[in-house]
Amino acid sequence: MYAIGVAMLLSLYRLVRGPEVVDRILALDTFSINAIALLILDGMYLGSEIYFEAALVIAMLGFVTTVVLCKYVLRRDIVE
Repeated sequence: MYAIGVAMLLSLYRLVRGPEVVDRILALDTFSINAIALLILDGMYLGSEIYFEAALVIAMLGFVTTVVLCKYVLRRDIVE
């Protein structure tokens, strides 16, 4: 859990200080993956199923957010 916390801090640093937009998008995706891992570990430690459902929701939102941001960076238009 501590290693994932450090990884979240490092990706948060890259999110804030990233030199380009692509670095920030990648840092946001990495941050969401680390959040999913932290929720899964908490769910395993506490024995609660609600953490797994929250991780699933974050995974879906993270994927959609990454796709939308990448599409916006490439085309400067989200809706076709």
